[in-house]
Amino acid sequence: MTDVLKLGDKKRELRQVVEQLVPDGNLGLCLTCGTCASGCPATGLMDLDPRKLIRMAVLGLDDELLKHPWVWVCTMCKRCQDACPMNINIPQLVYYLRSQWPREERPKGILNSCDHHVRSRGGAMGVSLDDFKFVVEDLSEEVREQPGFENLAAPIDKEGAMFALNQNSREPVTEPDELLPLWKILHTVGADWTYYSEMWAGENYCMFLADDKAWEEIIRAQAEHVDKLGCRYLVNTECGHSFYALWAGLQRFNIPHKFELVSIVNLYAQWIREGRLPVNSEWNKDLKIKFTVQDPCNPVRKSLGNYFADDLRFVVKSVVGPENFVELYPNRTNNFCCGGGGGTLQAPYKEERLAYGRKKADQIKATGAGYVAVPCHNCHAQIHELSEFYEGGWHVVHLWTIICLSLGILGENERTYLGPDLAEFGL
Repeated sequence: MTDVLKLGDKKRELRQVVEQLVPDGNLGLCLTCGTCASGCPATGLMDLDPRKLIRMAVLGLDDELLKHPWVWVCTMCKRCQDACPMNINIPQLVYYLRSQWPREERPKGILNSCDHHVRSRGGAMGVSLDDFKFVVEDLSEEVREQPGFENLAAPIDKEGAMFALNQNSREPVTEPDELLPLWKILHTVGADWTYYSEMWAGENYCMFLADDKAWEEIIRAQAEHVDKLGCRYLVNTECGHSFYALWAGLQRFNIPHKFELVSIVNLYAQWIREGRLPVNSEWNKDLKIKFTVQDPCNPVRKSLGNYFADDLRFVVKSVVGPENFVELYPNRTNNFCCGGGGGTLQAPYKEERLAYGRKKADQIKATGAGYVAVPCHNCHAQIHELSEFYEGGWHVVHLWTIICLSLGILGENERTYLGPDLAEFGL
């Protein structure tokens, strides 16, 4: 005999709250078609999936949902909502569920990264401004010893600069030489730029923590400081979630600002089209090394769409040759999340994170590409680990690396992520 689910007098408070929070969150519209679950790499992890999440909310299973750690495995990549015929905002439900965990019980890695950022007024790694300045000044002296860059400057808080840049704190803390290719590009195009000192880093784990107060504090401080400097553009460097944190945060918290938010990827494309960044693919004409790209969820599906994705491809094809570019399928706004977003790299669910990434690993393997160009730090770290875990054999590179390689200006210490086929090329 079929068991009957008895709901009793459940108040279904979660459903009511979510429908108030999310204009497109009418959970009763769910058709239970399973489209969301079929395209979600997190489906089945911890015995949950997006459709099941919605049904539990509709049925009033609040206690079960409010304690379920799956919300820290889901990356909130928005692929489920885009696929949903009723456009139900499942990521916002996940965000709300995260916010309902007692703060001290949320994943310690994400929590600490958020708190380090706010306390240091710098970034998630807690680096002080003095330490950041020391690294920048030390590297500036180093790069000026290279021919052609004798006058290169990497200023901090230069008033009236055209571009104000953030920088993921991973570089100055763990791999400072990765800063140099970016600076060389800016110097080559003659960009008038500066770092800004207040909340200078390009990451925002407070957003992943679902801590609106801290998320807003970081974005508001950045916006006020960049406006104080008088910069026309705030440029987000190669980090996907930090672009979305700024893009969404400025809107969510109604933060006034005079600058225009842009991505460095779109600037790369603009400078190539204008001839200011004279890249070419001749270096790869005989090597014929195959490249593909990862479309980061945050700047593509969740904010800029195919404007970002198309410029990403234009840059990579210009550098490696269109004949040496291989596409992932699916791609662009329909691409699978790699599993590194949403703060998962700082959460204690590594086994689930790697299982989530299996779809991405299979995608990359199918291309046969030896390199994946990734303009996002979390994607970069995850896809690099996926290559090792699933024995994919591919290498993961920042765009600034292959741009400088094509220009013949990539230094000896700036090749960490190149494979043996390119480690000494052009030296």
